[in-house]
Amino acid sequence: MRRPKLLDTMRDYSWPLFRADALAGVSVALVALPLCIAIAIASGSTPFVGLVTAIIGGFIISATSGSRVQIGGPTGAFIVVVYSVIQNHGMDGLIVATIMAGIILTIAGFFRAGRLIALVPEPVIDGFTIGIATIIAASQLQDALGLSAGKVPADMIPKIEALWAARATLSPAALGVTAATVAAILLLRRWRPRWPVLVIAVGLASLAVAAFHLPVDTVGSRFGALPSGLPAPHWPQVTADRLIELLPSAFTIAFLAGVESLLSAIVADRMFGGHHRPSAELLAQGYANIVSPLFGGLPVTGAIARTATNVRAGGRTPIAGMVHALVMLAVLLVAGKLAGALALPALAAVLLVTALNMAEVEKWRGHLALPRDELLLLVLTLVLTVFADLTVAIGVGVALGLLLRWWKGRGPAPWTPREG
Repeated sequence: MRRPKLLDTMRDYSWPLFRADALAGVSVALVALPLCIAIAIASGSTPFVGLVTAIIGGFIISATSGSRVQIGGPTGAFIVVVYSVIQNHGMDGLIVATIMAGIILTIAGFFRAGRLIALVPEPVIDGFTIGIATIIAASQLQDALGLSAGKVPADMIPKIEALWAARATLSPAALGVTAATVAAILLLRRWRPRWPVLVIAVGLASLAVAAFHLPVDTVGSRFGALPSGLPAPHWPQVTADRLIELLPSAFTIAFLAGVESLLSAIVADRMFGGHHRPSAELLAQGYANIVSPLFGGLPVTGAIARTATNVRAGGRTPIAGMVHALVMLAVLLVAGKLAGALALPALAAVLLVTALNMAEVEKWRGHLALPRDELLLLVLTLVLTVFADLTVAIGVGVALGLLLRWWKGRGPAPWTPREG
């Protein structure tokens, strides 16, 4: 079934439901605000682009999603591929690749390919998720430590070499802000998990930087003032050679968007007893990734952490996600200038914590207890993700995983998504 869940929920919608959705939407927006800015910066783009992605892409995903509670936006999983595409092909190249990925996702949704997520072995998903977390953490070391390393390479080994060469430029002030922000996020999550922890931690750190005139970079000092409105749609230059050149990146973006959104919907279903529609979910990702880049946005997908926040905050229909996007728009229109005061080491701390959450360290003991072939598949996918290329890691990991499943005579994974 490809019908969006919004159409179903509107049949018996009520004011109490709207009140709960609205409060949940505001809560999610407060979580998403610093995260979207940090992800955009880490991707080689600008804070404004991160907000535009959350507003346009997030609204479209919620309005057309196959899940009642899916929250869309830029996510850490895309940082690696987006950074690489921007470095090699520019922002226009990323726009073309993302639109192509949106078309691929739309076709996949039309042909009900959502169920195929069951064919992706869990060790592959775990391996490239830990690998992406490693790359995200490494990408934040420059701002987290305040290093004057200039433009560092994208590849892991040259990146570490460049950062090590700049170790003498370490800034105690930047390191202190990063450490304090990480500590505040972890402590507040344990002490007051329902509070907008990221906004509080980043806000307090940025206030301290301004109050004590600490010598650290801010969003404003590096990127200038944020525009106070949405950009006009822009159609990129498209040629046959460019389409062929960007096709591998487009497939990688489509794969990541499809897998992450479906996993997010599965997690949400387990939290409140829902049943998402995989085909409608892929169509929603397709629509969002076609429209969002026309406004200069990044690739967008269902965000697991923000979706879980929505469920915990009481969101039960797609209206919550649409409210979240509208609140982000209101912030951009009214308080966009305040974003210029955010300290970059504090935003780096947000992504360091995000990387830690993605790595799911608490599950590593279970990973080590896997059968030898599955552990080898996980490690191989991880190593290829970090030191080779994400496309190669996904292709090799999925191919070997399917070969192992065929050889061992296994059926579909136990968490196969089902239409609902």
